[in-house]
Amino acid sequence: MQRQNETATRTGGDIHTLEAVALAATRAAAVASYAWVGRHDQKAADAAATAAMREALAGAPGRGTVVIGEGEKDDAPMLFNGEVVGTGNGPDFDIAVDPLEGTSFCARDLPGALATIAFGAPGSFWSPGPGFYMDKIVVPPRAKDVIDLDDPPERTLAKVAQALGKQVGELRVVIMDKPRHKELIARVARAGAAVQTPAGGDVGGSLAVLLPTLDVDLLIGVGGTPEGVMTAAAVRALGGGMLGRLAPQRPEEAEAIRAAGMSLDRVYDCDELVGGDAFFVATGVSGGPLAGRPRESDGTTIAESLLISRGEIRHITHTTFDKISG
Repeated sequence: MQRQNETATRTGGDIHTLEAVALAATRAAAVASYAWVGRHDQKAADAAATAAMREALAGAPGRGTVVIGEGEKDDAPMLFNGEVVGTGNGPDFDIAVDPLEGTSFCARDLPGALATIAFGAPGSFWSPGPGFYMDKIVVPPRAKDVIDLDDPPERTLAKVAQALGKQVGELRVVIMDKPRHKELIARVARAGAAVQTPAGGDVGGSLAVLLPTLDVDLLIGVGGTPEGVMTAAAVRALGGGMLGRLAPQRPEEAEAIRAAGMSLDRVYDCDELVGGDAFFVATGVSGGPLAGRPRESDGTTIAESLLISRGEIRHITHTTFDKISG
């Protein structure tokens, strides 16, 4: 609480007054990248989302600093770490961002692509430095006190099932379909749980765990650190449980982490990943159960968003007069 009071004083205002700014930024990114849905050009879709989001954030009241951006690990277009946006006439705020989460879904016209962003009071977001990947686990509020990243998956399943009042065979688990997860997927399946294996999109998978309307109980596995910090903003806002640990995927990444004086063994909980007041926003790009894709109707463009803030999930429909261009 002391840290939140300090950051509130530094910002000179309530971070939640910027929710409309974040919604406008993800909406702009979603509409811009939707023009590339199904065109099999991930870089072009990512570039369109990034440019539109950067333009939307340029007019934000206040001074926003990108603490954790997306793109460095795969040489993609990005809002870069340390980039400053906004007019300066308002509160300071920090940003964690992925303008297009699920670029492959967008390129292949598969459900799950989202434009995502999190805003926090200054100093709220943990920075992973040169660490691009992290091992993570996300659970609903009732299971937040039983998780341990050092547990084998079978024990994790048993503990989460007990906390949720279920049998292991009733659990539904999200694990991204990556070569690094081959053994993990096999072990979870052998233990009796149902496994969803999307090709990417661990932010979307984590949101599915948090939303009571979706039948998902747990997300585990290695994903991106930007996605991890944004996920933590949503988890913290809703009282869920999350743990993360840096998990470099290449020797040079591990060496860079060590050179930065960071530990490869330390486990961070949700309140360490996001240590101050924050909120999370996502807007649908290629559709799916979280948010529909942008669409045109009677001369207007309609987009669907999720705002996760202060213990609430709000489903928001934006209607504007700008057009989707292809």
